[in-house]
Amino acid sequence: MPSDDRGVIDVIDTGALPAGFLPLGEDTEAAGHATAEWLDQLDALARDGSFAATIMGPISTGSLKMAGKLDKVISPTPGESYLVLLTGPLRVAHLTDHMPLRQVIDVITADLVASAIGQVNDAMRSWGITHPRIVVAGLNPHAMGDEERLSIAPGVEQAKAMGIAVEGPVAPDSVFRQCIEGRYDMVLAMFHDQGHIAVKTWGFSGNCVIMMGPPYLHMSVAHGTAYDIVGTGKADSSMMLSAMRICGQLASGQGFGGETK
Repeated sequence: MPSDDRGVIDVIDTGALPAGFLPLGEDTEAAGHATAEWLDQLDALARDGSFAATIMGPISTGSLKMAGKLDKVISPTPGESYLVLLTGPLRVAHLTDHMPLRQVIDVITADLVASAIGQVNDAMRSWGITHPRIVVAGLNPHAMGDEERLSIAPGVEQAKAMGIAVEGPVAPDSVFRQCIEGRYDMVLAMFHDQGHIAVKTWGFSGNCVIMMGPPYLHMSVAHGTAYDIVGTGKADSSMMLSAMRICGQLASGQGFGGETK
């Protein structure tokens, strides 16, 4: 049974990774199988209500690939799941993730933009932000292009018609600063680097990740396994600590800053 002592961290050990089998800084098939089993257990316990939220530490896709379990990682899929990066006052959801820019242009539609805005709005309300303020970044310089006129702006209008407080498209060279200054609670970026560059420039250490899509709050960190510094004592724990702190706030409906808006 879990301990009620706040000073105790309960650990569930499935025995998936044999004791003593931990070669440092290496991908192994055994580690891939163990990671896959842990991810399955995490998902099952969250879905049955045992946990209010989950946090995934940095995992090696190399080990998962060796084990043939790469499908266990939740990947952003437009229309289904979205990656959200958080760093202080800057919060960015991504309409698309690991996708070539030529393909991004073809993927952006009014319906997809409206659907993503709706999903972001619903998630934020469930986290305790009662009146989310969302802004949509443009794709082109100064948000002036065919994509803005034919897809992004119509998608924003669809979301407004649903009663969502959303603005855009806003010029991508200024929209992130406007979020940092408190004008908005979340930016919807059009592609991976558009959002990631802003987040990692504003505040890399301490940022963390939300994967919107699963029917529960699922968070992670915005870095990999850092095999090159394993065992050196140089690892930066601030991102995991930030993920834990923010996950607790959101899961308990306190919003991003501990207060609802």
